[in-house]
Amino acid sequence: MIPAPVAVKKVALFATCLNDVMWPGTPIAVVRLLRRLGCEVDFPRGQTCCGQPFTNTGYAPEAAPSVRAFVRAFADYDAVVAPSGSCVGSVRHQHRDIARRAGDARLCADVEDLAPRVYELSEFLVDVLGVTDVGAYFPHRVTYHPTCHSLRICRVGDRPLRLLRGVRGIDLVELPDADQCCGFGGTFAMKNPDLSVAMGSDKARHVRDTGAEVLVAGDNSCLAHIGGLLSRQRAGMRILHLAEVLAATEEDPA
Repeated sequence: MIPAPVAVKKVALFATCLNDVMWPGTPIAVVRLLRRLGCEVDFPRGQTCCGQPFTNTGYAPEAAPSVRAFVRAFADYDAVVAPSGSCVGSVRHQHRDIARRAGDARLCADVEDLAPRVYELSEFLVDVLGVTDVGAYFPHRVTYHPTCHSLRICRVGDRPLRLLRGVRGIDLVELPDADQCCGFGGTFAMKNPDLSVAMGSDKARHVRDTGAEVLVAGDNSCLAHIGGLLSRQRAGMRILHLAEVLAATEEDPA
């Protein structure tokens, strides 16, 4: 039995630019899931990149327009939900710094007002809607990789695992050295490709050791990095975002 959700008037989907361009199935899954739980979900057309590629690489002034665009797109919503601990972490922690560096007092105030209403998907489900059983069905052997930003910046803790444990039919197996970085790190992978591949190879080895059919995580960028290595190793393993597993039902499988 799925508990009734907390009343949230307007929920905005922050799809993130990478998902919008490369993995549109993930934000679609978020919408399916949230609607199943009784939420009304909007997709503000004015949303763009949160600016994280700029801020992570030291281009603070160049990030300011992205921060302003984010505020304009999402200011009027009760909650903003994103399937990315990385981007949510950027909004919560980097936007304040960017607004301050820009010397824009109004932007600083707007960022302070909006940031507490921006949630990573698992946080929103567990903390706002108060659910860990979302009515999902996924009869596969699964292992979960907790991405660095979701753990260390968003601090989602064990919320994704609690949600996965509530999925009917799932065989959830522990990933060795789960909290170790996969080596993607956004622009880190481009600036340090050899080190990135070495770190990713260690992660891929641990994933294979679980014997899982499916690798799940909360950030598609990390999944793409690990998944590319697994594919080249012919591991025969699928990668899926957490949202796609939680959206799956017997009638509508992932």
